Amino acid sequence: MIFSLKNKVVIITGGSSGIGRAISILFAQQGAEVHIFDLQSPLSDDTISEVQQFNKNSKFHAVDITNETLVLDEINSLQKIDILINNAGIAQIGNVENTSSEDFQKIFDVNVKGAFNCIKAVIPNMVSHKSGVILNMASVASSVGIPDRFGYSMTKGAIKSMTQSIAKDYITKGIRCNCISPARVHTPFVDGFIEKNYPNNQDEMFKKLSASQPIGRMAKPIEIAHLALYLCSDEASFATGCDYPLDGGFLHLNN
Repeated sequence: MIFSLKNKVVIITGGSSGIGRAISILFAQQGAEVHIFDLQSPLSDDTISEVQQFNKNSKFHAVDITNETLVLDEINSLQKIDILINNAGIAQIGNVENTSSEDFQKIFDVNVKGAFNCIKAVIPNMVSHKSGVILNMASVASSVGIPDRFGYSMTKGAIKSMTQSIAKDYITKGIRCNCISPARVHTPFVDGFIEKNYPNNQDEMFKKLSASQPIGRMAKPIEIAHLALYLCSDEASFATGCDYPLDGGFLHLNN
């Protein structure tokens, strides 16, 4: 089977919903033993239940990825880790003037330090097995300026640079590292964001956000998952140190 993940052990942070859920289910369908690292929620119960239909050894781990000790303990409980997907992240609205120090620290801790904690914990395992794949979730915001996304853009720029650094440092150790930069993806988070911030014109705002991609719509989570599957599979063994925009033309076709 092409893009098989049979006998692969995969950690997916933020794997309970949205893009992470799509990746978790798809990878399990391809044979992977999936370990979801996320905060406990009703969504996490539903997701791991579906994942286990395809791989009964898969497991949910209630993990706050900003807690370095907890992350290390959970990762060390696994004998072999083939793939790490740093998908967990939060958003924040605001420019530099109206971004508080507290908000800046929070989004940095989740989006950057969380990824750092997971990478640092899995690297010794991958080095010892002389193989491994790390895939980080960046954003088009790491490449272009997006209004009122100062903190978020900062964190995704860090993820993109982190990806290149890890790829360079560990290429001789059999470890590949890439990142995906999606444009807007239609997830429950987006629906909640619109409902919270634009309660009186939700339909209008959804259409506006969709139209910001030249292709005329937001991505579906499964479309991101398909690219993640390729990049984590043996078929992508020559791919490392790259950022892969998946953006409906956002970066290069917007006038």
